[in-house]
Amino acid sequence: MPSFDVVSRLETQEIDNSIANSMKEIGQRYDFKGSNAKIERNENIITLTAEDELKAKQVVDLLTSHIIKRKIDPKAIKLKNSETASGNSIRQTYDLVEGIDQEIGKKITTLVKSSKIKVQAKIQGNELRISGGKRDDLQKIIELIKELNVEIPLQFVNFRD
Repeated sequence: MPSFDVVSRLETQEIDNSIANSMKEIGQRYDFKGSNAKIERNENIITLTAEDELKAKQVVDLLTSHIIKRKIDPKAIKLKNSETASGNSIRQTYDLVEGIDQEIGKKITTLVKSSKIKVQAKIQGNELRISGGKRDDLQKIIELIKELNVEIPLQFVNFRD
């Protein structure tokens, strides 16, 4: 019976590489001369520090462009909070989104059931397994899930016949 998994995974090495490239570019750019802007990752949290709102926005745009260059969906980083830090600087905290939570899993499962295509969807922890009788049905489900436009990056892996 053909099946595939719907997952939301991050390549932490690619995230680290995009942070390193962003920091390198910050060090080389003229508009960041003498700036103390920096980006750090600790587990699934990215902390960004900059002098003001404008520099913080530029650093976020820089990081986002490097993440996109590394073929990671920019939906993978979500702003958690923004606060003023010591020395008139701004500290922003971003969460790295990984795994499909229950709410999104249920949304995808109801979409699959309402499509009237003969497939089954099972939630397995923070992943979904979709199985059906025909490969074509599974490919239609993949297209439906892509059109759903959820707020997290999704990958379709382990496609088996």
